Amino acid sequence: MQTCTYRGRRAAAIENRFLRVTVLEDGGHVAEISDKARAVNPLWTPPWPSIEPSTYSAVRDVVYGTGSEAKLLAGIMGHNICLDIFGGPSAEEDAAGLTAHGEAPVSRFAIAGSATELTMTTELPMAQLRFERRIVLVDRAVRFEETVENVAATDRPIGWTQHVTIGPPFLEKGSTEFRASATRSKVFDGAFGTADYLERGAVFDWPYAPRAGGGTVDLRTFTDAAESSAYTAHLMDASREQAFFSAFSKAAGLAFGYVWRRAAFPWMGIWEENLSRKGAPWSGRTLTRGMEFGVSPFPETRRQMIERGRMFDTPAYCWAPARSRVSTIYWAVLQDAPAVPEQIAWPE
Repeated sequence: MQTCTYRGRRAAAIENRFLRVTVLEDGGHVAEISDKARAVNPLWTPPWPSIEPSTYSAVRDVVYGTGSEAKLLAGIMGHNICLDIFGGPSAEEDAAGLTAHGEAPVSRFAIAGSATELTMTTELPMAQLRFERRIVLVDRAVRFEETVENVAATDRPIGWTQHVTIGPPFLEKGSTEFRASATRSKVFDGAFGTADYLERGAVFDWPYAPRAGGGTVDLRTFTDAAESSAYTAHLMDASREQAFFSAFSKAAGLAFGYVWRRAAFPWMGIWEENLSRKGAPWSGRTLTRGMEFGVSPFPETRRQMIERGRMFDTPAYCWAPARSRVSTIYWAVLQDAPAVPEQIAWPE
């Protein structure tokens, strides 16, 4: 393992002859999973300067906006963990200092490892959780092992989502293709962004989402619209033990994706931001697609998550039992490909 800086951030990197993986100390974000031969990283790097969340000041760092998202946006990159909420805090949690997507993506991680594997750990005092992620490189695949430990004496309902975000140059308008083991789906219930184009709250079957005003959109190809914003929730196929998504860049000749245990993470959300957000720090220049798999269908407050309870007869959160540990395994794959993979196999 190499300690290093990545775009001005404290980081650690592991690599083999195919891939390099870099993680950030503050926030624990997986900043890159890069194909070394092509120097292509499918993960999103925001177009604004990145700082350590531990140095963030709401008074000084207004370039990142205001409100509960600002501290997260100051340091966000690539694949970040959402724990113990997926979405924004309540007004009371915000006043108490909780940020969007919970403590984990703005916490300091301790990182240790060797040439091809690392372990990163952090404690979440407000949530009373400990979080550990072990990352191991295996040829063209990356194995993730995660554990959430509840140190409290009470069972806890939690949100736990892998916020995997893809960006340029891998992501191209009208070109990048996607596949997923998705089934029943739903558009976000209310206004999600300033350029929403899907019918609010519409229920549909993957991949054809109802367009506002009529017609459908095939979510398997990234939009070619001048501006757009959207969020859709997708129930992963219950007949499969593993769930997956794949993304393909024709220009790079690379396929990228994740495969996970469907029982652990039954939901995937697709977040689309296509040059629509004009406020700080977005400034109308952000192109990204989140493929966000986890235990919850929608980004929402903890109260909303619990009140929703279930959707499509599937839980919208999971439980962290008192003084117990919950663990799961998933993989990322980045490989040469002539076309978008129709599925991704579990590497082991």
